[in-house]
Amino acid sequence: MNEKVDFKGSVILNPVPVVLITSKNKEGKENVFTVAWTGTVCTKPPMLSISVRPERLSYEYIKETMEFTVNLPTSKMTKAVDYCGVRPGRKFDKIQEMNFTMKEGTNINVPYIDECPISIECKVKSIIPLGTHDLFIADVVGSHVDSTLMDEKGKIHFEEADLITYCHGEYFKMDKHPLGKFGYSIAKKPIAMKDSAKSIEKENNTDTTKVKDLSKDRPRKKNNNYKSSNASKKRNSSNNKHKNSRKNTTSTRRKTK
Repeated sequence: MNEKVDFKGSVILNPVPVVLITSKNKEGKENVFTVAWTGTVCTKPPMLSISVRPERLSYEYIKETMEFTVNLPTSKMTKAVDYCGVRPGRKFDKIQEMNFTMKEGTNINVPYIDECPISIECKVKSIIPLGTHDLFIADVVGSHVDSTLMDEKGKIHFEEADLITYCHGEYFKMDKHPLGKFGYSIAKKPIAMKDSAKSIEKENNTDTTKVKDLSKDRPRKKNNNYKSSNASKKRNSSNNKHKNSRKNTTSTRRKTK
């Protein structure tokens, strides 16, 4: 076991989701900023939370209308995610500068970012002051999901959404390959991860046809035997010649005597 280092009270819970929060005030002004302190807090009713610093412009907008949208960005949007987290909304129009395509919300009066494969519409239920951040607990009233992420059974394949996480000041791409499935540790029958194997093969661009073709180029056993047989014949021929030579030498000596 590795030796543990003790730290004083510090939140080192990593990695965490990183999302883009869109909001809109009563005057119709829109803003977007990046949040990493977010998570699910309840299943029924569906609820999530975000933690926001009171000095942020989005804090004012959300508190004014009690609505916001959580947008899940892709790895291709990482630079935009970082930009929206470090640039203040009071000085920069981040939506215009990042050239986001904004779509009207369905259940709230807040737009969502169309470039994000998943967007979650929320209505604030309560605000809890904590310290550097205030906790916004909200009801999830609707979501927008790219149809390409859903299979024929209606399951959402988040692993195909190319999502990112935030870990101790850095951004990381979500891995596509599962380590297990919920409940697999107590399943009576082993759960085969066939989809994982297929996706790994696809990502590695493994061409099974080429592998088979390469195997055809290897020397066949028949050829090896043929070579061994020829070598054996050569050795036998050489031995026979040597024996005949000895016989001829012996007979010559006898005649001489």
